[in-house]
Amino acid sequence: MHIDVIVVGAGPTGLLLAAELALAGVAVRVLERNDAPTSLSRALTLHPRSIEVMDLRGIAGRFLARGHTLPGWHFAGLNTRLDFTALDTRHGYTLFLEQARTEELLDARARELGAEIVRGCQVTAVRQEPDGVVVQTARGETLRASYVVGCDGGRGIVRQAAGIPFDGTDETLSGMLGDFAVTDPDAVRAAEARGVLAVPLEGGLTRFVVIDPERMRVPSGLPLTYEEFRQALTNVAGTDFGVAEPRWLSRFGNATRLAGRYRQGRLLVAGDAAHIHFPAAGQGLNTGLQDAMNLGWKLAAQVKGWAPEGLLDSYDAERRPVGAAVTANTEVQTLLMELTLVPQYRRPVMALRGMLDGLLRIGEVNHDLAAAVSAIGIHYGDGFPAGARVPDLPISVAERPEVERLYELLHDGRFLLVHTGKRAGAPGGRNDRMQIVTATTWQPSPDLEEAEALLVRPDGHLAWAGPMEAEQQALLDWTGAA
Repeated sequence: MHIDVIVVGAGPTGLLLAAELALAGVAVRVLERNDAPTSLSRALTLHPRSIEVMDLRGIAGRFLARGHTLPGWHFAGLNTRLDFTALDTRHGYTLFLEQARTEELLDARARELGAEIVRGCQVTAVRQEPDGVVVQTARGETLRASYVVGCDGGRGIVRQAAGIPFDGTDETLSGMLGDFAVTDPDAVRAAEARGVLAVPLEGGLTRFVVIDPERMRVPSGLPLTYEEFRQALTNVAGTDFGVAEPRWLSRFGNATRLAGRYRQGRLLVAGDAAHIHFPAAGQGLNTGLQDAMNLGWKLAAQVKGWAPEGLLDSYDAERRPVGAAVTANTEVQTLLMELTLVPQYRRPVMALRGMLDGLLRIGEVNHDLAAAVSAIGIHYGDGFPAGARVPDLPISVAERPEVERLYELLHDGRFLLVHTGKRAGAPGGRNDRMQIVTATTWQPSPDLEEAEALLVRPDGHLAWAGPMEAEQQALLDWTGAA
């Protein structure tokens, strides 16, 4: 079997990427070193843009059915929360969903589309050649693929094989987290007031997250014991909240690194293989999912042979600045939390946090930061509106009377060309690259009101909008065909 793309790592990023490639008809194999999917909760949150990504493919309901929502989220643990309900999205909330469930759903999605997922298969070497990539595994296999994508974490072999630098800062701070089966009845409500994050999980478990000033310099790689965790809770909150029967204990650190580039020839990186940082505001898993959504259709176009020049390189050009922004804001959040634990800085830092709380009560400030953390505000490119995320606008189209909103037209992962009805355009239909529809009714955002046609990318960002005379050139630029 010829393998178009090998994805190394079956975490959320790798699984979504595999699903996107398979949706486009690419032969993809995922190689995962662990024998079985994770059963641990790990990351807990899906932010608004990540839910939109699932909605773009018609599978958001699968995730919503398994989790529960909150109307906003936090930044650096400040008292004033980010208001996701004010964002221009149908999904103005944080979805609490354990990573194990996210991976389960994405694994099922990838398999139903035809992706091959091989577990218990560790990649030991990756070698790039002019016409492909050779991958060797601990099983003694030698595999060949046209491209290899590393979704294998901060110590991943693919980035190292590509010679891509991973510059940044070493760990200076660590925290602790634990999932417990038994707690005091009022623990979740009381924890936040005492400087501890507590989150209810499925199965009656409760997640506690704490940074203990006495232990915040302990390397995150060292084992964490139940007694140490209880002592940390007591040091910070004055109580251990009755925690018992720990199901998972772990440390996490603030090492922050960003790949020097996301592509080197036929080798690419995504997710934690491209960026690592303190888990402030829960952005890591979400950023990885959005990497996968950006890369999938571009890599598929390259494999299929119709990608316009520079399309695959635009993955680095678009996503690396996002990674840089996320690593920067998590470093800011870490500093705001860390310095409150250092006695000589506590007073001025608490004053600074109070000032920032006041700023977040200003609607526009809160909105801008919420848009950044949720990724709703991401815009690719310098021009406007091109590169902007397209909201899930209400729309009716002549070709598909059952459709009520724009995202329903993007489920198949093709480009979407919408004729707005201002002037007659080409007849509706679809091919392997795009779908063409004519809007009979729709409610465009103000910047699109005058457009006679618009071209929406498979990832839900706007490729082009303008007059009918420019349509053919836009199609050539983006899809390589009129």
